Amino acid sequence: MHPFTRVRGFAVQLDGHSGGGTVYRGGEILSGQVVLDVTKRVKVRALAVCARGLATAHWLEGKSVGMNTIYSDYTAFQTYLRRKTHLIPDNGDITVLQAGRHEFPFTFQLPESLATSFEGKHGSVRYWVKAKLHRPWSSVKKAKKDFTIIEPIDINTPALLAPQAGAKEKLARAWYCNRGLVSVSAKIDRKGYTPGEVIPIFAEIDNCTTRTVVPKAAIIQTQTFVARGTKKQKKSVVASMVGDAIAAGKREVWHGRALKIPPVGPSILQCRIIHVEYALKVCIEIPGTSKLFLELPLVIGTIPLHPFGSRTSSVSSQYSVSLDWVRMGIPEEPEAPPEYSSVVSSEGPLETLSPPGQDSSPPGVLEGPFFAYIQEFRFRPPPLYSEVDPNPQSDAAIRPRCMTC
Repeated sequence: MHPFTRVRGFAVQLDGHSGGGTVYRGGEILSGQVVLDVTKRVKVRALAVCARGLATAHWLEGKSVGMNTIYSDYTAFQTYLRRKTHLIPDNGDITVLQAGRHEFPFTFQLPESLATSFEGKHGSVRYWVKAKLHRPWSSVKKAKKDFTIIEPIDINTPALLAPQAGAKEKLARAWYCNRGLVSVSAKIDRKGYTPGEVIPIFAEIDNCTTRTVVPKAAIIQTQTFVARGTKKQKKSVVASMVGDAIAAGKREVWHGRALKIPPVGPSILQCRIIHVEYALKVCIEIPGTSKLFLELPLVIGTIPLHPFGSRTSSVSSQYSVSLDWVRMGIPEEPEAPPEYSSVVSSEGPLETLSPPGQDSSPPGVLEGPFFAYIQEFRFRPPPLYSEVDPNPQSDAAIRPRCMTC
């Protein structure tokens, strides 16, 4: 710190977040404070804070013209967030702050639709909060704080739970000689996965050539940048595995060969200028000719597969399921079931078979027809079947049956 400066500290702080750190999602509240620490009394003309979110794509392409190289600039922007508020309004008045620490809280409502934060070779998606302090006869003092956006991708949807399969074949040739046919068919259980999961690969490779071939599998990340109607792509291998060599005339079968997904960023599919896509590529290396490739699309999500593996509903996957509340309604000591005579009697069978939820129910027991399948496990098994009716009917109450009817 300069010995003559009055501002000892100027920073932007973000409040603690339930999701951890400075990671947010669309629709949430972004709050924090601008902290100003001064050693002496200072005059302030204005204090403003703004929240920004911007996607940027940029690259250069060179073209040789004679002895010179002409570069074409490709740049594109997409704004996701632009919010600004004045903590000390710039209305022409001067605000005097005494020596000490001063905190100015702020709050921003994030838009519902945002793109996940991303850093790539030819572009990025970044979010930040910046504060500016304006003082008379002084340069503008700035402070900046970055934060991360992770937009949820729920893989518990029918489209992402659908199996993916494909098949390809290739005629191996060398010096105009036909060396035979190589075919591959592969299948995975679903399209959507999350980082850390293992993809079981089911495949069949038929080698009808006269050479030994080697199968491989890899997860490919493709970054696509769009600017001025032109696309720029960058592909990279994020995980790979090598299978056993297949001799000539043999077949190899993969019964769920495992390929683990490393910690990678989720797919970005909704940004106009930046796309991040994934694919599972099965490759067959054939000596003397080009490789045989088979690609199956993947989507890397953020919400993992629901423990029940439902393919028809994705609503339950947005919440954590806890069965503690169910156990509270089930007593630790199972009680004997009621006597048959106390449930069904000749005087009022309709009243005793009314649905649960009456005032006579024991406390702490779950009520309602939804919990009927839970309540049936509260009791021990009923007594053995008996031929003796505990409530025999009198002979007078028995109606004689007409044999001619």
